[in-house]
Amino acid sequence: MNIRTPLLASLASAFLLVIAPALSAAEVPEGFRPLFNGKDLTGWHGMPHFDPRDLAKMPADMRDKQIAEWTKDAKDHWTVENEELVNDGHGAYLTTDEEFTDYEFLIDYKTVALADSGIYLKANPQVQIWDYTEEAKFSIGANKGSGGLWNNSPGAAGKDPSELADKAFGEWNSFKIRQIGARTSVWLNGKHVVDNAIMENYFDRPSPLFLKGPIMLQTHGGEIRWKNIFIREIPAEEANRILAESHVDGFESKFNGTDLTGWGGANDNYEVVDGAIRCKAGHGGILHTTDEYSNFVVRLEFQVPPGGNNGLAIRTDGTGDPAYAAMCELQVLDSEHEKYAKLDARQYHGSAYGMIPAKRGFLRPAGTWNFQEVTVDGSKIKVEVNGNIILDGDLSTVTEYMANSPHPGKDRKTGFFGFAGHNDPVSFRNVSIKRLP
Repeated sequence: MNIRTPLLASLASAFLLVIAPALSAAEVPEGFRPLFNGKDLTGWHGMPHFDPRDLAKMPADMRDKQIAEWTKDAKDHWTVENEELVNDGHGAYLTTDEEFTDYEFLIDYKTVALADSGIYLKANPQVQIWDYTEEAKFSIGANKGSGGLWNNSPGAAGKDPSELADKAFGEWNSFKIRQIGARTSVWLNGKHVVDNAIMENYFDRPSPLFLKGPIMLQTHGGEIRWKNIFIREIPAEEANRILAESHVDGFESKFNGTDLTGWGGANDNYEVVDGAIRCKAGHGGILHTTDEYSNFVVRLEFQVPPGGNNGLAIRTDGTGDPAYAAMCELQVLDSEHEKYAKLDARQYHGSAYGMIPAKRGFLRPAGTWNFQEVTVDGSKIKVEVNGNIILDGDLSTVTEYMANSPHPGKDRKTGFFGFAGHNDPVSFRNVSIKRLP
């Protein structure tokens, strides 16, 4: 969700594997760049807890006026001392002028007793900061320590940190936060307290987290100090690798990167190019695994050319049109191409074709590799693209179909996994599947 025009930023290639001890302001970790200059609030503005969609809807002049008012308030409560940002516990939250999509963020903080603060990611609350000794808030999780995604739903992954990692008051704490799509990982003082959990969209729970947004430092009644604030934007290839390597237990590779061993169906209409399965231009038909699956999770990367169209055949028998004869076809489409401007919502990328629409706006540009994970459990389908859940539906509840066309295969309990064809040179690689009970 665009709020302000982002500044141009170079993409760095280095990946920080472990969090270092608190650094002096002069030490910029390799591959990172500072977001705070140690002198003043350049690069930051004020913004309270506010739905960024409402801000984006304002006319430009009204939005600029509102941000100016918030920034004035922030400057009344934020100062710089000894290369540290200091907040007195009040005022608008300090907010980056820039917006970020996939990134690693480093920051040190020191706070006081009864503190209750946090870090908003993509303008969304929040990585929590507690006084872990405040018994009055034990009932809402303070005793579990800082670093959790406190605004996630009860019981959701990441809501609470995996362990208490806070240092005693008077000592500096160090966060490393990695954000890929809505997937959030948090290290506090070197301990991995949140592991690739989905951060829920506080302002719109059924929707994914905003594609991009600013980082915000929350104020909440007690003095807090911040320093060593650095960021490294993560390029697509690295983001895909990180997502693919998370929680890999049970996954089995289904493509050797060399030939179509283990695949059947329309083999003659596909080829292996640069370690990827590619549909030959002008050809179609279903290429499918030789193994059948009932409940499963599949992970893969895909690349569409401009205007490209293909699909994932779910529980197919290898015959007929998978959009109707299989349990479903999940669209693989360059959704933002102009020739698709007037499609039915149930035809865009990630949709269960003709049945359930997926959320749009989370694909990378045509020609770029995307990471996708699909979970099939009974009649339920979940689709995650680049770390964002864009579809989470139950085919058994579908009663209205595009063009009133029936889908006789939607109740299939088992079948092959495959690619649907459609004549465009769409490519797939790094395909792995995990069976579910």
